[in-house]
Amino acid sequence: MAAGPLVWARTLLRLGPVNVTRVAGYRLGLAAGVHPVQHLPAAAPPRGPFFDQPGVARDLQPPDAWRGEARLFGWHRTPLGSGPPDWYLDPLSGARAPRPDRPWWRIPDFDPLLGDIKTIWELSRFDWVVNLAQQAAAGDARALARLNEWLADWCARNPPYRGHNWKCGQESSIRVLHLAVAALVLEQTGAPRPALADVVSAHLRRIAPTVGYATAQDNNHGTSEAAALFVGGSWLEALGHRDGARWRRTGHARLEERARRLIQPDGSFSQYSVNYHRLMLDTLCLAELWRRHLGLPPFSARFTGRAAAATDWLRALVDPVSGDAPNFGANDGANLLPLTGADHHDHRPSVQLAAALFQDARAYPGAGAWETHLAWLGVAPGRVAAPPVRSRLFDDGGQAALRQGDALAVLLYPRFRFRPSHADAMHVDLWVAGENLLRDGGSFGYHADAEAMAYFPGVRAHNTAQFEGRETMPRLSRFLWGSWPRTTGGPALREDAEGARVSAAYRDAAGASHERALELTRAALVVRDRLAGFSGGAVIRWRLRPGAWRLDGAVATDGRHRLTVSGDGAPVRLALVRGWESRYYLQKTEIPVLEIAVEAPGTVTSEYRWG
Repeated sequence: MAAGPLVWARTLLRLGPVNVTRVAGYRLGLAAGVHPVQHLPAAAPPRGPFFDQPGVARDLQPPDAWRGEARLFGWHRTPLGSGPPDWYLDPLSGARAPRPDRPWWRIPDFDPLLGDIKTIWELSRFDWVVNLAQQAAAGDARALARLNEWLADWCARNPPYRGHNWKCGQESSIRVLHLAVAALVLEQTGAPRPALADVVSAHLRRIAPTVGYATAQDNNHGTSEAAALFVGGSWLEALGHRDGARWRRTGHARLEERARRLIQPDGSFSQYSVNYHRLMLDTLCLAELWRRHLGLPPFSARFTGRAAAATDWLRALVDPVSGDAPNFGANDGANLLPLTGADHHDHRPSVQLAAALFQDARAYPGAGAWETHLAWLGVAPGRVAAPPVRSRLFDDGGQAALRQGDALAVLLYPRFRFRPSHADAMHVDLWVAGENLLRDGGSFGYHADAEAMAYFPGVRAHNTAQFEGRETMPRLSRFLWGSWPRTTGGPALREDAEGARVSAAYRDAAGASHERALELTRAALVVRDRLAGFSGGAVIRWRLRPGAWRLDGAVATDGRHRLTVSGDGAPVRLALVRGWESRYYLQKTEIPVLEIAVEAPGTVTSEYRWG
């Protein structure tokens, strides 16, 4: 599907003239050397110390993170030496970025010699600031010494506004928010060390001039940078900083506007991503927590209502046994509140915190890792139990979650008000008793080789139909698709004693159509696909859990589970092939994939039975 000028024009129109103008103005300003962010006054790096040892140790168990090794992106283990890390070393490839000898705006977004800049940014997201603060709060004096030493070294080796680690406003925002969390954990917000206030101030000076560009992205960049301005600005205002009130007001207004625009009434978020939904929700939680901590006026009822709806959305998609959730949408491993020792994929602590703050509710009963955020951040548990999670249709965002017993099936359908990041229309995820049976491919990386960049965001990495060997949408750039498909008609969800059912359909720009109907019971998932409008063949893929799968006629089985396929019309051909999934950023593993090839329009039924 070629992307001509008309496709580009229509896509830019859907992105919004205001957003396009903001992005263009930002880039032209940098190119001309006249953008205000390029003329920030240089300042000497703060030298520390930044935090003091608390007088009384907190009776909480901190995670073991950053004691002898780092775990980057939630999976890559990197040994730690006796001194601070190399802030410019890519620990995955061994490549090293140049030292900060030039302003950040002269550094390319994607340097072919370095590769993915996020491997440099990962250490500088300051997860270690939070975890070392927890260890120091629990009485570990060595952790406090390491915290101050590393933070002083980072400041010295990353002078303000020079080098890779100042390039992104959102990365600067995450650092501010992690410093604020550390101050909360150590109970040092009221009278922090001057050096800590100087670090926060330097970061807010970087964030404030480009917050309009962040807003134009219509994603988590806008929420993160607004929250950093609100949290950091109100903190500095309380300390008598002359710019604090201005930054607070800007952050407050942007937070309100971003919540109103990006979070839909049903709680779905603009990025169509579970991981980035959690990042957004954690960001709002931290802003609300900080507001309460400083006794500031409440956010609006609309802000709180949208945050509460976003909490329900995430809870509806989280498996209560494992805390995991479908891996759809973009995912760079972001975890704003790394307060637990649980796996990066455990979303329950975030849901529990958001439910307490925005609903005064308990999402999960009893004691467990989901209580960790509340304990460390001093938030009282919700006073009422949240209602049971049931099947839900999130039509504003294009997601349906069916539940029967311990089974969860999720259908994605195209309701694209905002730009999609993956070609995942009609993708289905299946979970039973904490295990992901039908799986999404994930993201892998944002600056990988051409094969990975084509595979993971593309239709082949999802449980859906591919027509004529092409993508559902034409690829316009690294992060932009054109000709976004639209759901035809209104999806319908029905539930009774026998099971839950949902159906939806779409037609793409080339005229191919896909109607998908799901029926979930306590023992099986039945999917009926009606494919039409194509002449060059189509393939339906089912991405299976790892195991020794084999074909037995029209049945794929691993000995315990069975996926039976039948066709109404043209005959179907089945094949088990190798596929890939990426549960963590820059990590990929093989999985088996069942491909169902059809030559002509017709209906295909797939029945997955477990146990």
